[in-house]
Amino acid sequence: MERELALEIVRVTEMGALASARWIGRGDKNAADDAATTAIRSMFDSVSIDGTVVIGEGEMDDAPMLYIGERVGNGSGPSVDVAVDPLEGTEVVACGLHNAQSVIAIANKGSLLHAPDIYMEKLACGPELAGKLNIEDPVEITLQKASLHTGKAFSELTVMVLDRKRHEKLIASLREAGVRIQLLGHGDVAGAIAAALPDSDVDLYMGSGGAPEGVLAAAALKCLGGEIQGKLLPEGPFEMQRCLRMGIANPTRVLYMEDMVGTGDVIFAATGVTSGEFLSGVRFIGKERAETHSVIMRAQSRTIRYIRSIHYLPGKEIPDGITNRQNVASM
Repeated sequence: MERELALEIVRVTEMGALASARWIGRGDKNAADDAATTAIRSMFDSVSIDGTVVIGEGEMDDAPMLYIGERVGNGSGPSVDVAVDPLEGTEVVACGLHNAQSVIAIANKGSLLHAPDIYMEKLACGPELAGKLNIEDPVEITLQKASLHTGKAFSELTVMVLDRKRHEKLIASLREAGVRIQLLGHGDVAGAIAAALPDSDVDLYMGSGGAPEGVLAAAALKCLGGEIQGKLLPEGPFEMQRCLRMGIANPTRVLYMEDMVGTGDVIFAATGVTSGEFLSGVRFIGKERAETHSVIMRAQSRTIRYIRSIHYLPGKEIPDGITNRQNVASM
């Protein structure tokens, strides 16, 4: 994959973010998702790839656009796998909350895990702890290893966890151990990435979230030199069969980085829709301009680029009810 492709991909996430941002706080998560999906699918037509969606909006029968198996790109470039979440955080946008973003990862064909839309247990960390942890260890052992390799006491370690009822036991164990906890309201991908960002205070990301989001996070963490391990959590025979149909022969085994994103190059791009852990949201400027904040990363070079763009949007006035204050509440 060429370096120029990274900038083409970020243009796609920008369009997804701009389209969905018009629905911030309007209470219609489906409209927000449809807007992002339509914009991204249209923008992909100009990208020089022969891409196949392996993580998208669903299977062909369930998703009219960006379905698993759909071909994207203009066909003139490299053959790649595409993982796309046009709007990570549909309810976030509908309610005007934080951490919604438009996300895409691409890798050489055959590299990305075809992850079913079920829960995945996750353990993510930065470069300092990569290769030194095991998701099957008890929480206490994981914290001991983290403490040993970072040189931090338990009281100095910070663990990020999605604030969900299913994590009550995990949170209780972490509090009993005496570590710091950052509860994350929304943004499974952003949460996992936080553990590897150079200026982040987060040491570990733990808990369960969507399996497709786990693959997107793995793409970003590979670019950052971090690591994520995962275990799919199929509930019942239907979800078990779904895993098998998608080529996962042993759905309950530990998934490592190479299982999720392969061993070759990976490109990850994200554009903020609402402001979150490491990206600012879309900011509308007057009636015909908008500002976006994106990140683009590449595994081969370990380059991290943050891009602020001003977009001219003639004839696309902000709908009633959308205000700059809503869009950049946490900037």
